[in-house]
Amino acid sequence: MQSTDTSPAPPVVDRDTWLRERNALLVREKEHTRAGDAIAAARRRLPMTEVSPVKLVGEQGPVSLLDLFDGRDQLVVYKHMWHLGKPFEEQCEGCTISIWNFHEASYLEARGIRFAVFAEGPYEEIAPFREFMGYLHPWYSTYGIEDPAVAGGGFIACYLRRGDRVFLTYETTGRGVEAIMGSLQLLDMTAYGRQEAWEDSPDGWPQADPTYSWWRKDGRPVAQWTRPGATPVQSDQHHCH
Repeated sequence: MQSTDTSPAPPVVDRDTWLRERNALLVREKEHTRAGDAIAAARRRLPMTEVSPVKLVGEQGPVSLLDLFDGRDQLVVYKHMWHLGKPFEEQCEGCTISIWNFHEASYLEARGIRFAVFAEGPYEEIAPFREFMGYLHPWYSTYGIEDPAVAGGGFIACYLRRGDRVFLTYETTGRGVEAIMGSLQLLDMTAYGRQEAWEDSPDGWPQADPTYSWWRKDGRPVAQWTRPGATPVQSDQHHCH
């Protein structure tokens, strides 16, 4: 990362000039917010599709998708990728930044929503990983399940329960998963942004890093360096986004 001491910086102006520029941008920000509200309204009007009954494996063994609602009407899931048989440091850095940014779901539960993580690997592989990372969310294995409404990785999925039937109401694609990545939203507010090569920034801005490259450090997803006993490793560094 380039030192900000020698990097170009925004021009220096007086407070009144800064407020005028900031308020001009605020108009665009409010338009963006209202556009997001309109898209959310359209999302609430999408049709839904029924999900076939399936059993996943969790801490207590096999469990039905219906049971995961725990009596609630809605279920929001993060679908975690999994590299079968690989060590912790070679698991998905994209899924790590996603889940690490969302530790606790009390405010979803206050709205009648349960949150869970679906992981593609067998439960005997994902359970030690969950413990190592210190995750509190319930994790379930979708290993062997082929229904794309349940299986897969790298997405957020929303389900609705109607009696004993379960429906998929929404699923993210591509960068839609950034909804759970609060750190990226905060970086977008800073002067230098994410400092990735794709960004539209002024000439000379520090942004030489390839996209996603900083999500790993010394062979591990960055968040793993908070875990007790984490050490530098030689890693194949699977990149999954």
